Amino acid sequence: MDRFRTSLEESYGVRLANYNELYQWSVESYPDFWAEFWNFSGIVASCPYDEVIDRSLGIADVPEWFKGSRLNYAENLLKHKENDKIALYAAREGREEISKVTFAELRQDVALFAAAMRKMGVKPGDRVVGYMPNSIQTLEAMLAAASIGAIWSATSPDFGVNGVLDRFSQIQPKLIFSVDAVIYNGKEHPHLEKLQSVVKGLPDLKKVVVVPYVSQKERIDISKIPNSVFLDDFLATGKEGEQAPQLEFEQLPFRHPLFIMYSSGTTGAPKCMVHSAGGTLIQHLKEHILHGNMSSSDIIMYYTTAGWMMWNWLVSALATGASVVLYDGSPLVPSPSVMWDLIDRLGITILGTGAKWLAVLEEKNLKPRETHNLQTLHTILSTGSPLKPQSYEYVYKHIKSSVLLGSISGGTDIVSCFMGQNMTIPVYKGEIQARNLGMAVEAWNEEGKPVWGESGELVCTRPIPCQPTHFWNDDNGSKYRKAYFSKFPGIWAHGDYCKINPKTGGIVMLGRSDGTLNPNGVRFGSAEIYNIVEAFEEVSDSLCVPQYRADGEERVILFLKMATNEVFSQGLVKRIREAVRKALSARHIPALILETKGIPYTISGKKVEVAVKQVIAGRDVEHRGAFSNPESLDLYKNIPELQSF
Repeated sequence: MDRFRTSLEESYGVRLANYNELYQWSVESYPDFWAEFWNFSGIVASCPYDEVIDRSLGIADVPEWFKGSRLNYAENLLKHKENDKIALYAAREGREEISKVTFAELRQDVALFAAAMRKMGVKPGDRVVGYMPNSIQTLEAMLAAASIGAIWSATSPDFGVNGVLDRFSQIQPKLIFSVDAVIYNGKEHPHLEKLQSVVKGLPDLKKVVVVPYVSQKERIDISKIPNSVFLDDFLATGKEGEQAPQLEFEQLPFRHPLFIMYSSGTTGAPKCMVHSAGGTLIQHLKEHILHGNMSSSDIIMYYTTAGWMMWNWLVSALATGASVVLYDGSPLVPSPSVMWDLIDRLGITILGTGAKWLAVLEEKNLKPRETHNLQTLHTILSTGSPLKPQSYEYVYKHIKSSVLLGSISGGTDIVSCFMGQNMTIPVYKGEIQARNLGMAVEAWNEEGKPVWGESGELVCTRPIPCQPTHFWNDDNGSKYRKAYFSKFPGIWAHGDYCKINPKTGGIVMLGRSDGTLNPNGVRFGSAEIYNIVEAFEEVSDSLCVPQYRADGEERVILFLKMATNEVFSQGLVKRIREAVRKALSARHIPALILETKGIPYTISGKKVEVAVKQVIAGRDVEHRGAFSNPESLDLYKNIPELQSF
């Protein structure tokens, strides 16, 4: 970050004394910033660009970036010539052995996958999908698709049939990769029956490739799945005699589609966001190289499924020459120290996780610094939901005091981050360190005016290369405009509620703005309540939602899920009310505090407030495939205490 800042000062004759000045320059002079970073990051392109961006266009125009350039995303991830360096480590729940793949082997494997895809007729723009765990084969299939210019899309095996079809049926894939079974939480989960139903719902499929993941090929019967073939038989079609195929990279425009990602689909059919190869690459490189200080000496592991955007973000780290660790399985089985064992065993330097996992470790009273070495670990990243202030204390006290704890936040919509970690500035408890370079982020009030030190809607006011180029099946762009530009014309409204600290430059995330609470005219985010409530050791989880009356009157309902062996009581309710009054105000106190046995989460681990809001209003939630525990929604039907409002 400092080296980049110095190079800008020399190139442009500007004085940028600190990160804040660098940030301001990067959003005001954004074409120059991105041009400089293109050079700094060493992007491989066969044609240079004619123009960075047309400055007369705003973010709502979805302007074209780096017009005229030709490149390939996969080529940038596979460019490292240190052939015997490990590119990938793959670890799986309950398995002692760890698979390793060098950069040379990865290039050979991807060449074989790509040759087999070309042989069956996969062309640029075709969709190739994975219903796959976080495995080496998933990554190789994605890179092969990208090398051809096909579009990759994925969901994880824990998605049910409807959840998968809600997504894939919209994009009509030609080829699907999947597995026979997966292991999670100590149990084997057979997968072929689900795969068979998914294949039936995708009439455009030409081939189904099954990876023997849990059992030997001989013990797997794929005869009921039409057009199905085992992975080794599929790859054999790519070989010409004894000759290993050469790896070819289609040279494509910067905005050529790379990934299709999906909105959570908890309130309607998931939106299909199309992300460009160039935009994804340059944005991820900025986050890895500048914000993460990553180099080829790093080993990074992010606990993620292949269907969450953090997987796409993780694998782009290969472009820095770093080694990537793919972990598949539960992070708590066979013991809650799985991740710490791997850090010591592999020398992992960067660990990424969800905020929820850190809270679970704290609940279990784990103290990794007493049981593990963790010498190589320099960064812990957290996302998925706001990181609570007490989690910062826990990490620095019980994990490692010299680590950089980076809470990062962005979304599937930009397949990256608006704000996040930064090696050059301090960490303040409860705050994300800073807005990321080139991201013109502000918090706006309802009148569309920026507010500092107050809560507001997270907006982005200038173009960014990582915004989706379009939504699939949205020919006139109306869904796209409605999703981001309906609240403030011409300005990207992200759907998150946040507060920017004018003193530190740090950001506090306050929950989704569709989960914003507004009783008696006081607007606040649900996360403000969670931070207080979940500090109570009797409470293991909570959910805060509004309930509306026919006349538009709103009240706030707080549901508590009790920790093991703890009992819900009016004494606890009283203490929580007092704590909210003290930390926030009397007007923030929930109207009702009730017990619940379960809280709905998406498969990627996000709390779902909107669906509960629908259920308590008496409406049905149709798209249940996006939930990891859809049955929990039924707990919110016909609650007697809510009927009299």
